[in-house]
Amino acid sequence: MKDKRRQWDFIIIGGGATGLGVAVDAVTRGYSTLLLEQSDFAKATSARSTKLVHGGVRYLQKGDVALVREALRERGYLRRNAPHLVKNQRFIIGNYKWWEKPFYTIGLTMYDLLSGGMSLGRSLPMSRSSVVKSIPQIVRKGLKGGVVYHDGQFDDSRLAVNLMQTAIEKGATVVNYTKVIQLLKTSDGQVSGVVAVDELDGTHFTAEGRCIVNATGIFVDSIIRMDNPEEKPMVRPSQGVHLVVDRSFLGGDDAIMIPKTSDGRVMFGVPWHNRVILGTTDVPVKEFVLEPKALDEEVDFILETAGRYLEKKPQRSDVLCVFAGLRPLAAPKHDSDGAKTKEISRSHKMLVSPSGLVTITGGKWTTYRKMAEDTVNAGIRARKLPFRECRTKDLKIHGYLENPDRSNRMYIYGSDLDELRQMQKQNPEWAEKLNSESDFTAGEVIWAVRKEMARTVDDVLARRVRVLYLDAKQSISLAPKVAGIMAGELGRDKDWVQQQVEEYTAIAKGYVMV
Repeated sequence: MKDKRRQWDFIIIGGGATGLGVAVDAVTRGYSTLLLEQSDFAKATSARSTKLVHGGVRYLQKGDVALVREALRERGYLRRNAPHLVKNQRFIIGNYKWWEKPFYTIGLTMYDLLSGGMSLGRSLPMSRSSVVKSIPQIVRKGLKGGVVYHDGQFDDSRLAVNLMQTAIEKGATVVNYTKVIQLLKTSDGQVSGVVAVDELDGTHFTAEGRCIVNATGIFVDSIIRMDNPEEKPMVRPSQGVHLVVDRSFLGGDDAIMIPKTSDGRVMFGVPWHNRVILGTTDVPVKEFVLEPKALDEEVDFILETAGRYLEKKPQRSDVLCVFAGLRPLAAPKHDSDGAKTKEISRSHKMLVSPSGLVTITGGKWTTYRKMAEDTVNAGIRARKLPFRECRTKDLKIHGYLENPDRSNRMYIYGSDLDELRQMQKQNPEWAEKLNSESDFTAGEVIWAVRKEMARTVDDVLARRVRVLYLDAKQSISLAPKVAGIMAGELGRDKDWVQQQVEEYTAIAKGYVMV
């Protein structure tokens, strides 16, 4: 990091949804802002969601009206500010009992009302034939009809990349592969900065800041322990698994929602980039890691549940990718170890320590903007910074483009697509596909390195072009070509290429169904 600024107003630790949101909020208010991410942006939880921007139907079932109302309002802001990534998605609940149609119609009408002027569409009862036409693969035996409702669908790590770009364009300094290893303190015990190490070249540096924000998601407790080794854990780890299958398993463009699974959750089958995502689970785990692994029982649960509702029943051999994400659930203070993670609130929690360290955890992608606003406000109060109003409700996120052509898989680049195409036009070899089985091009790798801070093969294939999540086996075959292109851009040698291919292959094998 070359910036020699003596002191930052905000230093944010963590480059997932929350940390990036805080950086955008702080810098657009006019505060000098530095964000440090130990790995790549959205490397952990933030790239492994169900790809929904939603109020949370099941939270309404539990009576958490305030959380649902807040999330629905934020859903509206996000769709308005990033229309190239967030779209209106129809969800259908198939009804197999006589009482389900009126019951869910009434409940989902309440869901619509809570969204106020930001509704995406009315929830309505459907005839049996309409349900079958919308989801051709839904189980027809006993099907009496259905209810349709609307929610948001998006690409999580692409939004993270665009938030990073937005923060930089507004004047923030944002760095990945930079790990905070120590908190600096004044003589009276107030947090005053950080010591960090560049994970790519091993160099150390210090940065001083008026407000230090811990937005490290699943790793918040490790930063809290740097501040106070005696502090009890703030988060409870819960694992959620998703399976990716071909779009033919639904057969249409609508999503299916299963309102109550055998473990009391809801489950989704959601169209995404010409695939279908099935999930999720909610299983307590003991530790937080960057690359969690799906448990066999989680995979079996998703396949069995999906198979009860789909005529074309997915098997293990149909799974193109299996991915696991860890939720940093903000557990209650006096919570017993036996409590089920699905019963822990998904609302976010804030902690300001006696040293002035501001920690934000919990929440979900949908409410990232509100979490960021609350965090910056807390930092202003805690560190007595001059107050400035939040400006993110109407802030267009980098790539903003109304009505993108979603039939073109490159729509995710939004307003950047013209520049990317021009780059490929000037360098025809960059328009070539990486191999005969893939639609991804060399130019997209170049773009990821030059414009999106990709530094490893994993950064490109997992979080820039998403091919790891679309077809994990195919992504392994692309790794050598991607590594070679990146080496040319980054000035790396053949040893680096070989090491990158080996490291990526080891990661990607964890996403391949065995």
